[in-house]
This record gives sequence, structure tokens and C-alpha cells, in this order.
Amino acid sequence: MFIPEFIRPLLSRPVAILGGGVSGRALANLVNALGAEAKVYDAKGEAGAERLFSAVTAEQCGLVLFSPGFPPTHPWLSLARTCGALCLGELDFAALFWRGPLIAITGTNGKTTTTEFLTHALTSAGRDATATGNIGFPLSQLVVDRLGGGPEAIAVCEVSSFQAETLRHFRADSVIWMNFAEDHLERHGTMAAYFLAKWRLLERCIGGHVHVGTSVRFYATKFGQSLPDEACVATENEPGDVLLQGTLFADYPQRENFLLIAAWWRTEGIRESLLYAAARTFAPARHRLEQVAVQGGVTWWNDSKATNFHAAEAAIARFQQPVLLIAGGKSKGGDLAGFVQRIAPRVRHVALIGETRHALADACAEYGVASTLCGDLAEAVRTLAALAIPGEHLLLSPGFASLDQFKSYAERGDLFVQLVRNHSFAPLAV
Repeated sequence: MFIPEFIRPLLSRPVAILGGGVSGRALANLVNALGAEAKVYDAKGEAGAERLFSAVTAEQCGLVLFSPGFPPTHPWLSLARTCGALCLGELDFAALFWRGPLIAITGTNGKTTTTEFLTHALTSAGRDATATGNIGFPLSQLVVDRLGGGPEAIAVCEVSSFQAETLRHFRADSVIWMNFAEDHLERHGTMAAYFLAKWRLLERCIGGHVHVGTSVRFYATKFGQSLPDEACVATENEPGDVLLQGTLFADYPQRENFLLIAAWWRTEGIRESLLYAAARTFAPARHRLEQVAVQGGVTWWNDSKATNFHAAEAAIARFQQPVLLIAGGKSKGGDLAGFVQRIAPRVRHVALIGETRHALADACAEYGVASTLCGDLAEAVRTLAALAIPGEHLLLSPGFASLDQFKSYAERGDLFVQLVRNHSFAPLAV
């Protein structure tokens, strides 16, 4: 495997890896594949990692690699830099060893589905494409599995703002940035800082193709950044496409994702009919506005992946009548009251869970939204089941992170599905 010259001498010493989760384990695999010694540090002791990263340790390591969960200001990274170590994020380090084309995909919402669909479309068209990055399969692991790839191996890489903000060596052949909305302010502090973290990804697309959606263009202007006209794709309030009827991409918000992929597809000169054919065979991953059951005329939906306001609002907007909603979780910052005000006309009753439930209850009272405080997800399901009438939709679309009560949005969604399917709820008569 090709090793850049500036990295080679750093591999003669132990390499420190901060974070023992999926990204950290993938980094350890890559470091070991390069013939170096990996030492993993994690305050929670994940996967047997050392819990303490000290000055002595930092001085022993010339290279420190970190998972996306470590902000640039983390004390361990500050210590490593003080001791003279080179500090690189997982994605940045892995990109040094990837030899094939790389398409970077980002956005406040829809980046996972877009990554999965573009990979599916390319594979269906006979290309060698793999979904990687923030999607749950780190680029480090793809590098190990594919021995660095080659000219025909395409990495379709989902990139979060946490990954993008520290990029130094990463290079993308193309960037697709679908949308931008309020999210992750608990880490970035302001909308401008959040936007510029993602903007870093465009700066790493040297000589490649860039495609951005309508909201990205708006915020670029607001924050003093310029985009070439050819990079901007009209993605909001666009007319329907008869060729997409019956597919996931017939309606918003997925219509936006398809428009951007189609723009990229055309620049690559691939037959457009192949993209439409792929849309007809694409099945989205779970926890994304997934219909769970119809019981007593009430339809239950699992949209646990809606971990921010924009995603929850998009899900609620899909329904013609006010929904029964389960919302709440761990705060990611932002205008909570504004979120409630925007959804108020579209929600009949909301069951509130998680650490934000009391603040949400106050906002619901202010904007006239009927609500019930619930201790857990099971209570929320029981509460709304007792209120539902035939013809209504009951939706788990929390609008907040899951990490106050669950390990992940997937665990939250799985429990919701289990609660719905294991119990029979009798809706109220009309």
C-alpha cells in the first residue's frame, strides 16, 4: 500500500488513536495494516482501550489520529499538539491511502440516503462503487478491505460537519451538498461556524465537480462565500417528474436528493435512463419515514433518524392532515421554540420524551400545541395510541439526538417498532 513520505517516519513510533468506537477500530486496523503499532485511548474504555491519554503518552507518539466525536478543542488533542504530535481526523488520514475516485456527499439532511442511492445507481450501472464514511463504514476500513483501492474503485463518502471541519489532506473528485439548515449548534456554536465547517469540504474538491442545493447557495451568500453558477442546482419547489412516480424520489424531501444526484450524473456522462432505472429498484435503509404498521385504521411511522428540526419538519410535511407526534431527545442546540411554532399547525398532539421534554412542553403551551410529558418511549406510544382515531398517522420523528436515552437513533427506532408490533392498540371510535 502506498504510504506518503511525510507519514512514513511517524509510523516507526506508536500511533495514538483517540476514540474506541467504529472509527477508532477502523483506524487501528489501518495502522496495523501499514505495519505500525496502534494504541487506542477512550475515556469510556471502549473495546479495551486505555482510559487516560497523558503527556507522557503524547510525547511517545508522533502521530495522533482521532474519531469525529473529538472536537478540535478537546483537551487530549490540545495536549497532543502541545507535545508536537501531528493530529489527523479519521477521514483525513484514510484519504491519504485511497487511490480511487472519491465522491463526497454532505448536507444537514438526506446525506445517508443520497450516499446509499448513488452507490446503488453506480453499482446498477456496472461501476465498482462502495458507500463509506459517516454512513457507518469508515473510509479507513474500506482502505484496508480494498488495499487502498484503484482507478476503478469509487468511494461514495458521506461526510459530516464533524469530519469536514479539520480536513487538511482529504481530496474529493466531486462534492454533492444537498441542503443546509439548523443543526449541531451544541458543537459549532453558530450557524456560520456550522456552515463553514461544511464549506471546508468544498475547499478540498480541487479541480473537481461541485453541486449544491438551493439552501446552500442562500447561506453561502449570507455568510460571504461565493459559488460558481454551474455549481448551483435548483432543488426547492421544483415540479414533479413523471418518470419518478412510484419511487422514493417522487416527492420531497427525497426529490431534492435526486435532483442533485442527477446533476452529478450528467457531468459524468452516464446514461440518464440508468439513473431512473436505479430509482425504481432502490430500497432506503431503515428508520427513515418507515411505515411500521396499520392498526385499527391508524398508520404508524418510524422516522427515528430525524435527529434535527429540519428532518422532523420534512417528515411532518409529508402528511395532508395533522399528525400525532413523538418528539424530544438530547438537545443539539438551536431555536427549540421556533421549531414548535413551525410544526404547530401540522400536529394534533405530541408526546414528549427525553431531556428536552420539559422545554418542549413550555413551547407547546406557548403555541397552543396539545402535549403530554412521557417518561419513556413506551409511555409515549401508549399515550398516542389511546388518542388516535381511524385515518390518523402516528409518527416518531423526534427532531433531537437519541443519546440521552439510547445508544443510537437505530436503537430508538427498533424499540419503537417493537412496541408497536408487540401490542394491539384500539383507537378511539370516530
